[in-house]
Amino acid sequence: MVGTTLGARSFTFSHAITRKPGQSITDGLRAVDTGAPSLELMESHHKDYVAALKSAGAQVVELPALEQFPDGLFVEDAALCLREGAVIMRPGAPSRLGESAAIAPTLLQFYEEVAMIEGLGQGSGYIEGGDILVTEREILVGLSKRTDTMGVKQLRDIVSRWGYTVREVVTPRGVLHFKTDCSLLDEETILSTRKLSNSGCFDGYEIIHVAEGEEAAANTIRFNDLVIMPSGFPKTAEILDKAGYHVREIGNSECAKLDGGMSCLSLRFSRFV
Repeated sequence: MVGTTLGARSFTFSHAITRKPGQSITDGLRAVDTGAPSLELMESHHKDYVAALKSAGAQVVELPALEQFPDGLFVEDAALCLREGAVIMRPGAPSRLGESAAIAPTLLQFYEEVAMIEGLGQGSGYIEGGDILVTEREILVGLSKRTDTMGVKQLRDIVSRWGYTVREVVTPRGVLHFKTDCSLLDEETILSTRKLSNSGCFDGYEIIHVAEGEEAAANTIRFNDLVIMPSGFPKTAEILDKAGYHVREIGNSECAKLDGGMSCLSLRFSRFV
């Protein structure tokens, strides 16, 4: 089994923050309408997700639903949590702007330093956590409809003082978030769709491709020794298993109707430096 490296700040965590789904999820944003999500089934999947995090060693903070923000359960878009501090994002979807303010009080319970992305006028200065992939060597940020160059610049200015390098890349056309098509597996390995890796953005990394026809499996999370991936993608699960990863499959059918994946549902961080 591929094990945890104690110094691997990109996937060695002690805590996770999640938010329960609310009755308003039927009003959540979606690129393509594939039907209304079932709150009952989503709640069941959410419990399984939290249980998986706990089994990997996470102390999980479960926040209550935000009924005024249907997409509020996708907490990753609202902030970036690093060991040295947290950064409050500025979502590119206007209906989600209030989610950042809602997550701030919780982050202030854990961090002495919490920075914030500011709007810069003329509709610029946006960035969402779903476009950010933290590796051991750098922070990759994909430009998308939800993340712009000015948002990336602000993030770079903030995290550079903590010793991080930010590299701006491009999210493929038709892909909502950069991490919709990729995720970190270990210090040197990235799980990716061929569509994304063909851009060359992962040159210098080891790449494991999801199975053909299972592109939605690209969004997983590595939490300590566990890789949590959406269920329903047996070929990709087998690929990861054979590569030595400890895989846990979690139902994601309802969140997928709102363009949500495994990484979207939690903020993952460590309280040791």
